[in-house]
Amino acid sequence: QVQLVESGGGSVQAGGALRLSCAVFGYGDSWYYGWFRQAPGKEREGVAAISPGGTSTYYADSVKGRFTISQDNAKNTLLLQMNNLEPEDPAIYYCAAGGAGMYRLRVEYVNFWGQGTQVTVSS
Repeated sequence: QVQLVESGGGSVQAGGALRLSCAVFGYGDSWYYGWFRQAPGKEREGVAAISPGGTSTYYADSVKGRFTISQDNAKNTLLLQMNNLEPEDPAIYYCAAGGAGMYRLRVEYVNFWGQGTQVTVSS
């Protein structure tokens, strides 16, 4: 069983930056970890994922070059650095853990979800 607890959401102006953290309890080094987001009235979508050991990262086209996913293995923490935030980025951001299919950034490959953290971007 994996428990995921996000933090770091908030409000920022367009062009600003936020850093999301996800504390992982019951960490397993064979899991893929990732971030998904869901805006009001929209389906949940994959943002970024990282392979076991952090050897590979995967990003949605909409965030490439702006967001960076990483993990601090010593602290069992997943991070998402979000730079140059745009008006299209506001959503509830969810930390996720799952199998190898998570590199496709699709919800059906997620086994565990965090409770989510709100990100708001003002123009």
